[in-house]
Amino acid sequence: MIRIGIDANGGDLGVNATVPGAMRAVSLYKDIEIVLFGDEDKIKPLLTNSERITIKDTKVTMDMGEHDPINAVRKKKDSSLCMAMYAAKNGEVDAVVTSGPTQCVVMAAHLIVRRLPQMDRVALCPIIPNYDGNPRLVLDVGANVELKKEHYGEFAIFATIAAKEVLGIKDPKVGLLNIGSEPGKGREIEKETYEYLKTLPNINFYGNVEPNEVINCPTNIVVCDGFAGNICIKTLEGTAKGMGEMLKDEIKSSLGGKIGYLFMRKNMKRFKKRMDSKEVGGAMIFGIGKPVVKAHGNSDGYAFSSAITQVYKMVKADLINKVLASLPAKEAAKNE
Repeated sequence: MIRIGIDANGGDLGVNATVPGAMRAVSLYKDIEIVLFGDEDKIKPLLTNSERITIKDTKVTMDMGEHDPINAVRKKKDSSLCMAMYAAKNGEVDAVVTSGPTQCVVMAAHLIVRRLPQMDRVALCPIIPNYDGNPRLVLDVGANVELKKEHYGEFAIFATIAAKEVLGIKDPKVGLLNIGSEPGKGREIEKETYEYLKTLPNINFYGNVEPNEVINCPTNIVVCDGFAGNICIKTLEGTAKGMGEMLKDEIKSSLGGKIGYLFMRKNMKRFKKRMDSKEVGGAMIFGIGKPVVKAHGNSDGYAFSSAITQVYKMVKADLINKVLASLPAKEAAKNE
């Protein structure tokens, strides 16, 4: 059985999303067991199917507006988020899913579960819906403001294995986010990283990828530092939301638009599903000793179950051990 620890109190909707998501996940996979770390009094009325689901009671929740994540993780060890992470550390669960505050999730994963000895940095890696219907991995999007070329390489190796094992891509291409597609573009770190990634034997390096290509990306993976990645992803999200609102306004503005929508309704629903983050899960925390997925803070039950599916596939594929086998042994020696 694959055991998944759930931060049931976390996220904007809390147990109203995590409990239905957990029940949907156990209905989809017969080899999964779920431990809900959260407020038992709130969970039980929602838990209409407790098959392979247990509860570890805690009323303490990590605040979504937490401003000091390191201090919060150290002081709130009895929070649902930290209890799930400690369970992963102690081998009581194989992985963790949470929709709690992003920086607290990253800090808890780093401080409790701990970083892999062969990786110098932890990366936040969301799965991004793409124009062609096949999702892309973008990392890092917020865990590290500055990186060295070797860190980009570690991320590229980890993401390559994840793309193969979780997304089913046979030979994933890796791109470097940059201000131009030509070699020699960008700051000194991008120039150094470009040359370094070319030398790595276990990745398929494509070259530079510009921000305007991410939504119709020529690569399966895009590596970047957390500052550039965060801006890129938030710009995409804001643009998509804004364009959707503009389209709604135009449809409502005339009788012709309303009539046209009646004919286009099925097409619009399919388009929305192709670009809906609820279908692909959440952001994976790369570099940690156990699979951890950070679902969107506003995840509903369906979106949360997608995040559980994502981490289930990571465990099923034995992702962490495959990454360890692919990272250079000298990295382990350097960090011991």
